[in-house]
Amino acid sequence: MEQTARTDIPLLRVLIVDDQSMIRGGFEALLNAQDGIEVVGTASDGEGIAAVVEELRPDVVLMDIRMPHVGGLEATRTVLEMPGTPPKIIMLTTFDADEYVFAALRAGASGFLLKDSTPQELVQAVRVVADGESLLAPRVTRALIADFVARPERSLGAEASLSALTERELDVLRLVARGLANREIADALVMAEQTVKTHVSRILGKLRLRDRTQLVVAAYESGLVRPGE
Repeated sequence: MEQTARTDIPLLRVLIVDDQSMIRGGFEALLNAQDGIEVVGTASDGEGIAAVVEELRPDVVLMDIRMPHVGGLEATRTVLEMPGTPPKIIMLTTFDADEYVFAALRAGASGFLLKDSTPQELVQAVRVVADGESLLAPRVTRALIADFVARPERSLGAEASLSALTERELDVLRLVARGLANREIADALVMAEQTVKTHVSRILGKLRLRDRTQLVVAAYESGLVRPGE
C-alpha cells in the first residue's frame, strides 16, 4: 500500500484513500489550507488499511469506493471493525447512485460525497462528520434513499419496531431522516440543540444503531418516512 504521512499533530486529522493521485493531491492541498484541519496521510488503495489507521489515528477518512486491490467497501468494513473508537468514514464516488453506496451505508460509513462536489462542500463534509453527524450528498440524497429502501435486501430490519420511541423521539427521527442538522431540528421543534443531541443519542441506543446515517435508513425502512415526502 503506497502511502505518505505527516509527522505534525493536527486538530482534526484526515486520511485520504484514493487511487487517483490528482484527487489525493487536490484534496490534501485544499484541506491543509483550512484552519484546524490537516491531512495526516494518503493511500492509493485499501490494502493494509488497518495498520495505516492504527499508525496515523485519523478522525476522518475520505475513502474512494472503487479502487484496485482492496476497494473502499472492504476497507470500510475493516476500519469499522477495529477495536476502540474508529474514525468517521466519508465514501467518495463519481456517480450519483453507485451500487456500492448502499452497502457502504449498511457497513457503517458516515455518508458519501461526490468527487465533483465544491471545495466548500468537501470541507463542510469533513467538519460535519467529525462532529458526529451524517453526510449525504445533497444532490442525490432523496434518489439514493428511494432506491435503497426499494431493494429487497434488508439488513437493518425493515420490520424493526419503533414502538420503544416516544412521540418526541419520533418527531426528531423524522427530521433526522430528512437530512436536517441538530440546529435545524432544534429550530423546527422549538427546543435546545443539546436536547436534540440527547434525543438522537437515546434513539440510537433504543434502536441499537451506529449513527445518524443508519437512523435515516431505519426511518425509511420502517415506513416512518416515505421517499418523496
